Amino acid sequence: MNNHIPKIKKVDAREILDSRGDPTLEIKITLDNGLQAKAAVPSGASTGKHEALELRDNDLTRYARKGVLKACRNIEKIISSAIIGQEPDPKIIDRMMIKIDGTKNKSQLGANAILGVSLAIARAAALVKNIPLYRYIREKYELTNIKAEYSLPTPMFNVINGGKHSDSGLDVQEFMVIPAGKTSFKRKVRIGAEIFSALRETLKNRGLGFAVGDEGGFAPKLKKTEKVFDLLVTITEFIQHHLGTETFFGLDVAASVFHDDETNKYIFEKKKRSGDDMLKLYYKWFKSYPLILIEDPFDEDDWDMWPKLTEKLTALGSKLIVGDDIFSTNVERFQKGIDLKACNSILIKLNQIGTLTETIDCINLARKHNYKVVISHRSGETNDDFIADLAVAVNADFIKAGAPNRGERVAKYNRLMEIEEELFHIPQWPERK
Repeated sequence: MNNHIPKIKKVDAREILDSRGDPTLEIKITLDNGLQAKAAVPSGASTGKHEALELRDNDLTRYARKGVLKACRNIEKIISSAIIGQEPDPKIIDRMMIKIDGTKNKSQLGANAILGVSLAIARAAALVKNIPLYRYIREKYELTNIKAEYSLPTPMFNVINGGKHSDSGLDVQEFMVIPAGKTSFKRKVRIGAEIFSALRETLKNRGLGFAVGDEGGFAPKLKKTEKVFDLLVTITEFIQHHLGTETFFGLDVAASVFHDDETNKYIFEKKKRSGDDMLKLYYKWFKSYPLILIEDPFDEDDWDMWPKLTEKLTALGSKLIVGDDIFSTNVERFQKGIDLKACNSILIKLNQIGTLTETIDCINLARKHNYKVVISHRSGETNDDFIADLAVAVNADFIKAGAPNRGERVAKYNRLMEIEEELFHIPQWPERK
């Protein structure tokens, strides 16, 4: 019997393109038994100031300063020499890389370099065990504070893109359709795709434009938030995906983007507004439309306003106030938010903190305090579907992977449907309503 435990033999890093045509990293881990695993790193557009540092070359002669050759070199010269000969154990390798980097925001090696290695190591370890990645993550990190059986997350489909994700003129960054009824993941994907298809035809027929933004959603020439809501209500009701029972809406406001730090005002829809003005506006939307979720309603450092909104919306029922930029998947900032009762849900982005292990630490803290967990992509994505397995591993409540459109978005939804078939033996043939 061969008791040899495979060791890391080689670490390769290369520059590839993400979905925006910008450079990003792909890492390949080769073990001494011949097994190989890859991972690609995403990148955000509306990045929070508290995120770990994404290392770019800043070289005017290449990719408009966005090259990642420095990060590649850090992997192949520094990280590689430290981890070759080690077992592919993400807990151990992650801690090693954090120690080698030695900075709070991973600015020495680059969070993109560290994350790529972290994810590839986890994939390699799952291959060694010959088990699916979602099962490996759950067992490796002893996720005992979640229920024993697996469950699939509810998808949040970003069907209209605004803010920094398009040139639509809309200040709200994402309008999401959330099929939250008690049904299979496969059916939820179908609902999202049917609404998306109907939306395309409606925009086309009304001459509003149906170009797509960074995350696959449409970028129509609509200036007012309420106009988008009214359009989505009309379409969803027309194709009979019942609003308020089967289908709901969500928003990612990304308010830090239009917040003026000097005046502490929000420049929203061409008006200067206070935090309280924004709160009243959000409350009106929640009362008027089947909204169940709002992400980043205030600036990432506007700690006073977050608890006010959470208290007011919670009084309406099961409403989710999701912290993204305010927490940046960082345990220290998240703990502050918990203490202040800033919100009741957290968005999890692997590249905000830079390792799988630290991401799991943040998810564990969320579970401890009964926060809802939303696993998220970034606007600059690749076809890597790691977050699909992560969402299942931690029994995430939601996954945010963009529109049911564009290959790098659909890759995550397709992987989740595949996992559902594996776990629950969902028929591969189309279901009947």
